[in-house]
Amino acid sequence: MTRVVITGMGAIAPNGNGLEAFVNNTLAGKVGIKPISKFDAAETGITVAGEIDDFDPQAVVGKKSARRMDLYSQYAVQTAVQALEMAGINEDNTKPEDLGVIFGSGIGGLTTIQEQIIKMHDKGPKRVSPMFVPMAIANMAAGNIAIRANAQNVCTAMVTACATGTNSIGEAFRKIKAGEAEAIIAGGAEASVNEIGIAGFAALKALSTTEDPLKASRPFDKDRNGFVLGEGAGTVILESLNHAQARGAKILGEVVGYGATGDAYHITSPDPTGKGAARAMQAAIDEAGIQPDQVGYINAHGTATHANDSGESLAINTVFGEDSDVLVSSTKGMTGHLLGAAGAIEAVITVAALEKGQLPINVGCDQQDPECRVNLVNAANQNTAVEYALSNSFGFGGHNAVLAFKKWR
Repeated sequence: MTRVVITGMGAIAPNGNGLEAFVNNTLAGKVGIKPISKFDAAETGITVAGEIDDFDPQAVVGKKSARRMDLYSQYAVQTAVQALEMAGINEDNTKPEDLGVIFGSGIGGLTTIQEQIIKMHDKGPKRVSPMFVPMAIANMAAGNIAIRANAQNVCTAMVTACATGTNSIGEAFRKIKAGEAEAIIAGGAEASVNEIGIAGFAALKALSTTEDPLKASRPFDKDRNGFVLGEGAGTVILESLNHAQARGAKILGEVVGYGATGDAYHITSPDPTGKGAARAMQAAIDEAGIQPDQVGYINAHGTATHANDSGESLAINTVFGEDSDVLVSSTKGMTGHLLGAAGAIEAVITVAALEKGQLPINVGCDQQDPECRVNLVNAANQNTAVEYALSNSFGFGGHNAVLAFKKWR
């Protein structure tokens, strides 16, 4: 049976641009949520977001290429290049036909869509950019990455809302495990911190209206009042173990299981019983060939909405038992919710946590909701050695996706 390992990672998140900054800041509990500066959000009633505030598209993407990409694609390409460089993959050690891309976005080029619809309304349809469609569509991060890397195996875009990044990595894992590719660039990107993105989620009453950036995203806290919209991207390079070892790659971690289920319950609300989420976790554990008590850490979806946190806690209790020792944290208290990119950056931090033997603290929870009966990571238990971990993602539409990782030894 083909084993699948991780050899490269890249990230750009509200609390860190670049893998090293993101990992170090997240393990240090640094919050990247800040007052919205990209536009005047006063009329939306929302004041904070997880903005990327130090991104230079010319640095990695290039000036000419950046003009032909929406911001979400620019984020995707930057993290993919970083991950490829870390992995050391090139055409000398990996045939283009053996290298694939599975990379998604929850929404796609929302900034481009907003700008071009305004232009059409104000100046007429003939003023719409000829690059509108290729910049806006949600598969173009995958396409741009494949062109950049000359990846000629599978090139697919997942769109499963907030589960996108996790589904992308999971499907890449399955593809390599089946022997259909030797290496795949996988992850997710999102750039929805704009007028229509904030206004849309605000209209759903899904966003926190808290003005203090340090108190806005509060996973599992009894006073949580909604999620904070974030942006960015995460990429992992998955390889077959044989391929990685043959070229002498440094291995960062191993993917050992993947579970994907559907709630078939509601277009935005998760099933309050958590049974779909529980089945996805159990499926990932079963594929890993382990027992629940071998899992030491869960990177929870933990959006800081009442429906998600309580339902996910119930799902964890279903699989692990209410008296389980498994440690749980949501990193969204530091990054906000990156929608289609959330599962990707959370996979990155989960793998890094296993490698470093240090777990990310559940930032933002001052008083745990008694409905959420899980063991949260704090400063006292953060330095816990863990061999197996799960990363959970649950999306609008009832998409549940869970990855199981193993520390590489």
